[in-house]
Amino acid sequence: MYAMRITRYQGSIMISICDLELVGTTLNDGNVAIYLSKEYFQEQVIEEVRAPELLKSCSIANLVGTRIVTQAINLRLANKISVKYISGIPFLMIYKFRL
Repeated sequence: MYAMRITRYQGSIMISICDLELVGTTLNDGNVAIYLSKEYFQEQVIEEVRAPELLKSCSIANLVGTRIVTQAINLRLANKISVKYISGIPFLMIYKFRL
């Protein structure tokens, strides 16, 4: 299960997806702290099988967690080298350029 939010802006669709068990936690790494709030990430809860469709159709993806980041890499939407880790948790942002 994932926590998910969809944001539409000027013709673009941004999805933010987080492994559900991470919602409400804070990731710390030196001077960087990211709070994975329910208000931001959990507009709705989705099943893992829905994620590939969302990942393929969005313009921008903001992903946090091992399972969702692995799905994006397996779909060939990103490369492992693009993944950043904060407190050992994978964090990936994808921006799709469309001409």
